This record gives sequence, structure tokens and C-alpha cells, in this order.
Amino acid sequence: MFKRETVSLILPAYNEASSIEKAVFVTAEILSKITDHFEIIIAEDGSKDGTDQIVLDLSKKYHYVFHLHSDERQGRGRALNRAFKAASGEILCYIDVDLATDMIHLKELLHSISVEGYDISTGSRMIPGNDAKRSLKRGVASNGFNFLVRTILSSKIYDHQCGFKAFKREPLFNLLSEIQDKGWFWDTELLVLAQHHGYKVKEFPVTWREGNTTKVDLKKDIFDMGFQIFRLQWTLNKQLKMNGGKPREVVAESREI
Repeated sequence: MFKRETVSLILPAYNEASSIEKAVFVTAEILSKITDHFEIIIAEDGSKDGTDQIVLDLSKKYHYVFHLHSDERQGRGRALNRAFKAASGEILCYIDVDLATDMIHLKELLHSISVEGYDISTGSRMIPGNDAKRSLKRGVASNGFNFLVRTILSSKIYDHQCGFKAFKREPLFNLLSEIQDKGWFWDTELLVLAQHHGYKVKEFPVTWREGNTTKVDLKKDIFDMGFQIFRLQWTLNKQLKMNGGKPREVVAESREI
């Protein structure tokens, strides 16, 4: 059990009235077995289905629940940025509200930061040892996207978009100011920049099940993320020129269990 470091867990929520309570109860139960000090921040992003009222009630009932509301939808990246800046923990993490990643992995996610000394840890549905089930359509799109990121942006990570990540506070805040994307590419940009800055990133296999609903619009969001890949490539090339043409060491570790 981690006793010294506070863990801040972020739940990004947009129209999650049917699942937000379960997500809070499950994460709180597991966190209580891992650490004596934790908070759950619900980044409620302009919901229209009553999620805001449910979260407000939860924050009044449980001292460890905090409601961060936005009247208008900000997008995944902007909502996460705001939530992390409001967090008090030395270890910060976020998970998708649908709990698609089996919560049995939460201890390893946090242990990677607190005990093993990584700057960032992330679950993976791509590396050996994973048990991920998804539709063919989403699987092909995800494989293609991650292949492009690895090829064009020189990333050593295999799964950039898994909504199951943890961070040391200082490295995360050093990166937040550099991330330009405010939507779904936020995760990828963070991991790519982290590697190029030489931060230690751990990727480990998880059990994952595709939820019944998704906020991802495959046509629109994948086109946008393709554009963002080339935008980030241009940014990194510009930094490379400013650095005298000397590339930074790209650091990441994938682990098989």
C-alpha cells in the first residue's frame, strides 16, 4: 500500500449518466486497497444527460470525489488538462469511465510510477500478453493509426490511445504546456513528446473489452488524428533543427507478462 504519495484519479465524463456511479464506486474500492490518500476528480465535460447532477450528488456524499464541471464541451484533451491542473496528487492517472480496461491492472499502473520509478505508465491492447476484444472496424483503424505514429513519429509505444495512463506530477506538468491538441490525439501527443524528452515510459499489456458506446467518430476523428500526426512531425522537425540537428534519445519500455 502506498502511504506517502497522494493519488489523483481523473474520470473524463461526457454524457455518462448510466455508468458514472459504477465507475466511481469501483475505482474508489480498488484505490482504497492501494493507497491511504486518494482523490477522484470527475472532469464532467458539458454533459446534457444529467451526468452533472449525478456527479454533484456524489461529490457532496463522498469527501474524495470532486466535481469539475464545464458548461460547454471542451474536448478530451482540454478537459484532462484542466483536471490535472486541479489535482493535488503526486501521482496522477486517468481511466475511461466505461472501465473498458480491467481494473485489476490499476495497481500495476500506479506501482509502475510509485515503486518502479517510471515517469509514465500506460496500458496496452497491442503488445504480447494482452487480452483485448474489439470490433474488426475499430481494430483495423487502431492498428493503422498506431503503425503510422510509430513510423512517422519514431515512437516505441504500440498502443497510444488506451485510456489507462498514470504520470509523475512534475514530468506531466512539464509536458502539458507543449501539447497542442485538445481532442483525441492528446494521448498520442503526450506519449510521443515524453519519449522525445527522454522520460521513462512503461507500456504493459492489459485485459480490455470494447464498451457498448463510444464517443469516437471513426471517420471524423481518425481523419483529424491523421492530420495531427503530420502536424506533430513538423513540430518535432522544427525542434530538431533548433537543437542543431541532434535528435533526443527516444525512451520507452514495453513489457510482456
